[in-house]
Amino acid sequence: MGITILGIESSCDDTSCAVIRDGVLLSNIIANQSVHQAYGGVVPELASRAHQQNIVPVVAEAIRKAGIQPSDLSAVAFTRGPGLLGSLLVGTSFAKGFALSLHIPMIEVNHLQAHVLAHFIRQNPEDSNHPAFPFLCLLVSGGNSQIIKVNAYNDMEVIGQTIDDAAGEAFDKCAKVMGLGYPGGPVVNRLANEGNPDAFKFSKPHIPGYDYSFSGLKTSFLYTLRDELLTKPNFIEERKTDLCASLQKTVVEILMDKLRKAAKDLNINEIATAGGVSANTGLRDAMKEHAERLGWKIHLPPNALTTDNAAMVAITGYYKFLDNDFCEMDAVPFAQVKIN
Repeated sequence: MGITILGIESSCDDTSCAVIRDGVLLSNIIANQSVHQAYGGVVPELASRAHQQNIVPVVAEAIRKAGIQPSDLSAVAFTRGPGLLGSLLVGTSFAKGFALSLHIPMIEVNHLQAHVLAHFIRQNPEDSNHPAFPFLCLLVSGGNSQIIKVNAYNDMEVIGQTIDDAAGEAFDKCAKVMGLGYPGGPVVNRLANEGNPDAFKFSKPHIPGYDYSFSGLKTSFLYTLRDELLTKPNFIEERKTDLCASLQKTVVEILMDKLRKAAKDLNINEIATAGGVSANTGLRDAMKEHAERLGWKIHLPPNALTTDNAAMVAITGYYKFLDNDFCEMDAVPFAQVKIN
């Protein structure tokens, strides 16, 4: 029957369940929460309540779409952290009850490691398009901006990370002050495709090593708006596409500068991206340009696997199952967890 893992992801505002058999994806169901759009960001209490409503139908649909029975499952993998504690509690509690009812083991999954291992999800048994070890992974999302040296499935080292804000947060916050709504990243990306990326210059940090900083960029962006609005009340609306294009170009340049330095210093040309911001077309274009110019072998995840999803939890659970790396029923979620 093979090793069949059911994965559960509930770290933020997406309730997701996926089924993977021997590394091949059978189903990946995601329920989004639109309730947060009115508040300009995720409201933790509302998120946890929505997870409670969504988790049973999402799990049922994942099992149905995979064409399996619950009795076929080898283990249940769940996101233990990092994330919103209330949201994590819903997924963790459901995983415990589900595993207990089926008499199968539980596997805890680090959300950040799962984003990296999304590259090893196979769409069919012949699929072998995945990074070779060691490789560098640029993990960029609303809450994280990290450069990770991946030596093996279970051996990852963070060599650079943001010292303040994440790249995704910079997109969202700048979009918010322009009145573009939440989440702002995809809107900025869409408008950037219509604008001039050289129209405005924003601050870039000078941080040693491979670490990132985006707080100065946000301040620079805000000051530009403030100064221009003093004499041009319609400045944002009139220059919206140029602002988004210039913002996106600056964020991508900051990300790529450090990634390029790390790849050169460590002599690694297998380069991957992961996380929600890895769907950004500006970042993807920059990765392709670097691959052509520097000889990188790049790995870009499908857009469906960039945001939070249970497929990445299930594939991580699959590799941990091979190592007999299970967790006890008294496992509790953690709001903050490091990748190594």
